[in-house]
Amino acid sequence: GKKSLRQKVVDELKHYYNGFHLLWTDTKVAARMVWRLLHGQVLTRRERRRLLRTCADLFRLVPFLVFVIVPFMEFLLPVFLKIFPQMLPSTFETESKKEEKLKKKLNARLELAKFLRETIAEMAKRNKADTG
Repeated sequence: GKKSLRQKVVDELKHYYNGFHLLWTDTKVAARMVWRLLHGQVLTRRERRRLLRTCADLFRLVPFLVFVIVPFMEFLLPVFLKIFPQMLPSTFETESKKEEKLKKKLNARLELAKFLRETIAEMAKRNKADTG
């Protein structure tokens, strides 16, 4: 059904609250990882990727906060997101955006697999012709 303006505003506020809460949690975890690194422990691959993602999210947060703090600038956010699609921290992405990214990644992988299959088939034909 169609949502009222009040419900849309409430949903957006919940979305931003959850995004900031997740970013705060990621930041606390990343701080513990940095503490472990400073004390000579080695991070796993997954921990390293999470630490890098969290650091990137913190750097993306600065321009995002300008849109949140300056009055009426949030109306320009969709324009800037169209120009700079990776501007939002990862904790503020909606499910539809995540699914869209996964679809693009899957399509790219399928195209790469198709290309590799065709290349291998062509190489096999060429090798048969050389040996035959």
